[in-house]
Amino acid sequence: MAGSIVEVNDTTFEQTILKADKPAVVDFWATWCGPCKMIAPHVEAVAAELAGQVIVAKVDVDSARGVASRYGIQSIPTLLFFKGGQVVDRMIGGQHRKDDIKKKLLALI
Repeated sequence: MAGSIVEVNDTTFEQTILKADKPAVVDFWATWCGPCKMIAPHVEAVAAELAGQVIVAKVDVDSARGVASRYGIQSIPTLLFFKGGQVVDRMIGGQHRKDDIKKKLLALI
């Protein structure tokens, strides 16, 4: 996983994402999920390009069931975009590319 991506779980989610002073995108994924592996390089590229401007995080739905349930994650990958501790947008599925993700984040900066 790229160094600019933060792994969050049920314990660290609130402090890392909800109380953040920057916009964030959270990638809900699982190790066994094929589409998650397809979108991962795009998420990593966005993390590298926007390092310092936004938070890019990953939540493994198998180990952080509380967070996944709280946000109604029913299919993965799901990307949730946060600003000021609130979900402001989402993308579902592995078909999204770097530019799609980056555009949504830039709109939140």
